[in-house]
Order: sequence, then structure tokens, then C-alpha cells
Amino acid sequence: MRLLIVEDEKRLALSLAKGLTAEGYAVDVVHDGLEGLHRASESPYDLIVLDIMLPGLNGYRVCSALRAAGNEVPILMLTAKDGEYDEAEGLDTGADDYLTKPFSYVVLVARVRALLRRRGQSGGSPVLVLGHLRVDTAARRVSLGDEEVTLTAKEFAVLEQLAVRAGEVVSKAEILEHVWDFAYEGDPNIVEVYVSALRRKLGAGLIRTVRGAGYRLESPR
Repeated sequence: MRLLIVEDEKRLALSLAKGLTAEGYAVDVVHDGLEGLHRASESPYDLIVLDIMLPGLNGYRVCSALRAAGNEVPILMLTAKDGEYDEAEGLDTGADDYLTKPFSYVVLVARVRALLRRRGQSGGSPVLVLGHLRVDTAARRVSLGDEEVTLTAKEFAVLEQLAVRAGEVVSKAEILEHVWDFAYEGDPNIVEVYVSALRRKLGAGLIRTVRGAGYRLESPR
């Protein structure tokens, strides 16, 4: 799956790119509307994440130009604005979905997956099987043996980050970057809280702490 991010806030664009790359997508990034329109017109993408307030050419005009040219790539619009008129205008120009800043990474990924599924593709979300643990990243369901385990959205997001890199050490900073809001400035020890919750629900030995490095997901016996 190949995604294009058109976003002039470079910090946000980088965070989006890192997070979506970690989800298994190939991601290209540009920072102005004219370049975004050029890239989207010249290369095939599975989905475009498109900011509205862009230099050169705003997101409405980029979206409208792509649709006028017959390009039906799914478009998820981002904006700092918040109002029914803005949303209606974005959808009227041909956008498929709309997300207002600030937003959480969990919500963004859910929207991306939904748009890709709606297009009739898999969305790059396999079912991860590790021993008796089964993590369905598309349906957002977890089971241990024959028993389904109920997780909160944040618990699932933390587990997913560990599951896609099972057997590897994942740092606390990486989990924070991919799971929490991009502008999160709270206590980084919040990760420990969610890891502890996962251990209570899935078994104490499932997630190992690698001192000074992070966490590693072990295959349950």
C-alpha cells in the first residue's frame, strides 16, 4: 500500500509518515499543494492524506483537480478548522473523509484502514498470530486461545505496536510516537500503565521489560 501525505506542518507530516510506515505502508511526503497535485497525478497511490490549508494550492483545489481528472484515489482531508461548512466543502470537492486537528494516531489509522477497506483492498492489516495470541488489526479484536480479550483502544494500539514487531525490543519513545497524540507532552510513563494493563489481561509473562531499552512481546505458550 502506497500513501501520499500532503501537509505543510513538517513536524506533523514527519510524525504521520513514521507512524504509517510502522503500520506497513510505503509513505511519500510533500509540503505544498502544487507538488501534492503533481505527485498524485504522476504516481499511483492507494490513499492521500491531504491538509486543507496549504501553500501554493489549497487542499480543496487539489482534491477538486484530481477528481476532475478522473483520479478516484481515496482522500482523507485534514484541517485545523472546525465547522459544518468546511466539512461540507471538503466532501463536495470529492474527499472521502474528514479529520479535524488535533486528532489521535489511533483515530487516524482507523480512518485510513476504513477508507482502504471501502475501496475493496486489505489495507495492509494482517491477522497477527503469536502462539495462542491472535491480534486482528483490521477488526481490532484480540483473542488468547479460544477466549476473546476486551481491550480499550489505547491498550490495543500499544499491543499492536508490540505485535507487529514481536520478538524485537520496542522503545517507550516509539510507542508514544505511534499511539498517543502527536502533540502529547504528558508523562512518558503512561506507557508503563498500559503495559501493566495488558499484562493483567493477557498474562504477566507476555510482555518482557528490557531494562533501559523498552519492551518485547513474547509468544505465549
